[in-house]
Amino acid sequence: MLVRTYICRYMCMCTMVFSMGRGGWNMLLTRHAEERLVKRLTKRRNIKRVYLELWAFLDRSRRIDVNERVVIFTDGRKSLVCAKLDCERLSLDEIRERVEGLEGTYRCVFPDRRLARETVPVKFLSEIPDGVYCFYLNREKRSLYIGSEEPLLAITLRPAKREERALSENFIASLESAAGNEDDDKNQEPH
Repeated sequence: MLVRTYICRYMCMCTMVFSMGRGGWNMLLTRHAEERLVKRLTKRRNIKRVYLELWAFLDRSRRIDVNERVVIFTDGRKSLVCAKLDCERLSLDEIRERVEGLEGTYRCVFPDRRLARETVPVKFLSEIPDGVYCFYLNREKRSLYIGSEEPLLAITLRPAKREERALSENFIASLESAAGNEDDDKNQEPH
């Protein structure tokens, strides 16, 4: 009970940033988070299918920045808890130099074009346009992230807590009222 009270109090005190769309596509998955996504969203283990469902979930979700390291995405029914990862900003040529010696397949993610594949990193880099990107490589877990935004690590997908459901309902109501106001403005005749 003490932990729940602390979390509720903390959720009320934290700065909350609401966003839709591109704010969360920059995601790597833990094994546990992937299993949860397969169980609750995709029903299949294909990596492309898992990431497609993840990105669809993020499109309909809003983002809550709990603190400088933890981010929650919620659609009012489910919540995806993520941790921010440290990355380096490198040009594509510097990234190629870093991954040249890697052997075997890695889970490669490029969220700017919504690409997610399990492949050899050098081959994956051939599909990415020149530019400067955030680069994250975990040799132990065999995962590679390249994107314009800093990566997030999805920890778990869980049912939304009461506070998150209430915030989501308020957020959706505010969007609907804003859309209703725009419709009212269009229907009014100019004076």
